[in-house]
Amino acid sequence: MKNIKIAPSILSADFSKMGQEVADITANGADYIHLDVMDGNFVPNFSFGQKLIKEIRPYSKAVFDTHLMILNPWKYIEEFAKAGSDIITIHKEACGERLLDTVKAVKSLGVKAGVVINPDTPVDAIKDVIDEIDLLLLMSVFPGFGGQKFIEYVLPKIEQASALIKSTGRNIDLEVDGGITLENVKAVKDAGANVIVAGSTVFNCPDRAKVIKELREI
Repeated sequence: MKNIKIAPSILSADFSKMGQEVADITANGADYIHLDVMDGNFVPNFSFGQKLIKEIRPYSKAVFDTHLMILNPWKYIEEFAKAGSDIITIHKEACGERLLDTVKAVKSLGVKAGVVINPDTPVDAIKDVIDEIDLLLLMSVFPGFGGQKFIEYVLPKIEQASALIKSTGRNIDLEVDGGITLENVKAVKDAGANVIVAGSTVFNCPDRAKVIKELREI
């Protein structure tokens, strides 16, 4: 069993004091800081870019887990690597036939490479890159906005993804993002996920250390 890692999404943090927010969740046990970058084109919302990542990097030694919800990500990966990302995750849906080349480009920058698929994209769609990636992220909501409800039909996909990872014999993280709460996190982990993205569940809780510990241990 892989160690469970908790990756609070700063999309739910207070943007007026982001450095403090990142320092706080790190001190309270976050393993990863999940950075949702949205361009208003690939998804129907804007968030932030590499400048914010660079400015909050000094506030945390946790892994910076940068999730690019943007079109043509290969144009920007170098900037996100320079800003302090430890992992850069790109969407299959945004890359199409350029997915493998983009994954290799990420790795050439000295950071880990991840691939993400939306709830309606089958796991088989990323089989041709599974031997190259360090992390596979499954969206359990349609990306664009925080605070959405977990889509139950993603649970069998988590099991499929876990089986695919096991078949490689490689140490690939399986991350799930969207609507994860204390009520459903056990089902997500039982299906095979070991990196749990939680935004509002962590940032809306007055005792962040307690909720991060519970998410990890339930």
